[in-house]
Amino acid sequence: MKFGLGKIKGALKGGPGGAEDRTALEQEAAEQAGAEVKKGMKAEESRTGIKSGMENETSRDKPKRQARRFRLQEERGDGEGKEGDEGKEGEERNGGKTGLVFFPAFDWAISPTHPEREERLLYTRDQIFEEGLMDLPEIAEYKPRLAEYKDVARVHFCVPDVPAQATTPHLISAGSGLVLADALMAGEIKNAFSLARPPGHHSMRVAHGNRGFCNINNEAILVEYLRKKYGIRKIAIVDTDVHHGDGTQEIFYHDPDVLFISFHQDGRTLYPGSGFMDELGGPKALARTINIPLPPATPDEGIHHVLDELVLPILKDFRPELIMNSAGQDNHYTDPLANMRFSARGYAKLNEKLAPDIAVLEGGYAIESALPYVNTGIILAMAGLDYSHVLEPDFTPGMFVQASRDRQVLDEIISTQLENWANRDFLTEEALARYGDFYRHKKSIFYDTDMIQEAQEESVRMCPKCPGYMTIDSTGQHRHRSTKIFGVSVPIYACKECQQEAREEYRSKLHDIRYDYIYLQDKKADRYSSYNVKTGQETLL
Repeated sequence: MKFGLGKIKGALKGGPGGAEDRTALEQEAAEQAGAEVKKGMKAEESRTGIKSGMENETSRDKPKRQARRFRLQEERGDGEGKEGDEGKEGEERNGGKTGLVFFPAFDWAISPTHPEREERLLYTRDQIFEEGLMDLPEIAEYKPRLAEYKDVARVHFCVPDVPAQATTPHLISAGSGLVLADALMAGEIKNAFSLARPPGHHSMRVAHGNRGFCNINNEAILVEYLRKKYGIRKIAIVDTDVHHGDGTQEIFYHDPDVLFISFHQDGRTLYPGSGFMDELGGPKALARTINIPLPPATPDEGIHHVLDELVLPILKDFRPELIMNSAGQDNHYTDPLANMRFSARGYAKLNEKLAPDIAVLEGGYAIESALPYVNTGIILAMAGLDYSHVLEPDFTPGMFVQASRDRQVLDEIISTQLENWANRDFLTEEALARYGDFYRHKKSIFYDTDMIQEAQEESVRMCPKCPGYMTIDSTGQHRHRSTKIFGVSVPIYACKECQQEAREEYRSKLHDIRYDYIYLQDKKADRYSSYNVKTGQETLL
């Protein structure tokens, strides 16, 4: 299957597009083509004064830590890029390359016929390698590595332990993002795309099993890794998967330093049935969760309207140190699990506008008709290359039009969420006045893949000095067996009083026979303990 990437290369070289099948080319010809691409790119930079022909260049905030960049569009109206000496210095410092890890996990599947199976990235692999994207000078390929158990425990209470929930493919998928984070922070690359599976954005803090095809949350593991290793505090996560990123939302729901934005198909029409506008965050982090439930059949026009008028303004105001993209690709018009009308070129333009520092693959299950095109478009956009020739064979620009009634719905969403964002401090003060020392919330969570029903109660200390520690009382029911756990989580920015209280809370539960396992997630000390009440054995990470 080919879709004319020869035309893309021809455009990059400044000449007419060709349609030759690269599988027939010899290695020497491929090397020559790569040299011509590089030459053409330099000529384009010289002609325009803009790196790699980017139409929408972004402004940069120059932080103290080397290789960290805040990138958002300064201008929205005309789309013309601006880049001063500081921007050029940032590009040079970061090598001007896009880092890429490709890990298709050909040895892991939920089942042979499940959408999340081995061949999900098969056509994508064929496309990006056969068409020579990995040979472009703007791309730097990295090898994946395994995330450590401690990296997982920094985010999850895995029941009964991390190995039970995180197989080797899961650890590699999570570790792929960590490899790219290290490269970004070392200044080797300007941005990165972790093209790895299995996905993770439905996995919550407590992990009794697989839900929404996810066991552990790759994006959350990446965020906490960056915080611990590099001291980054303010991070924005923009989830572009068609399904609401309920796991990522739940993990950072009470964290005022993580802005989580998810636009997805309306939860009344699609799994997981959540992601509504009144889900704004915990009492101390209100409006740090922004949900955008899109009407089914929303096309490129609608999604970009929301991006331009809501997402980008909020990001600009929040001023994150890094922007992450949970890059789900099941908004595509051919995806079998959803009902949206997004195109590959629409995805590429979204990525160009958003300018994430790191993108992490999530869902997307049209393995032949969507993923090769969407992934190619994203890679080219992140590398600052021309993606105008990435076009699905059955797609014609303008074939999907935004319904007027749905445009009204989108405008109402934009208005409501902009108001929530503008009033975030007032909303937080108002919420804190309603609670005493603790905020408590009960919820029911269904694991659709493993058929587990979880009953959970979370309690958050309403500390005036810090985000406050959290406790979770959880029971997972699977068929005739139930497992009851108690977890204590100490945030990385916890005050001394909350640290002491949380550790005492953990010790007080060690001999409580109502529970099977007790966990301490001490991010401040970077120590993670699990205690088996029946055996009296404690495991430390």
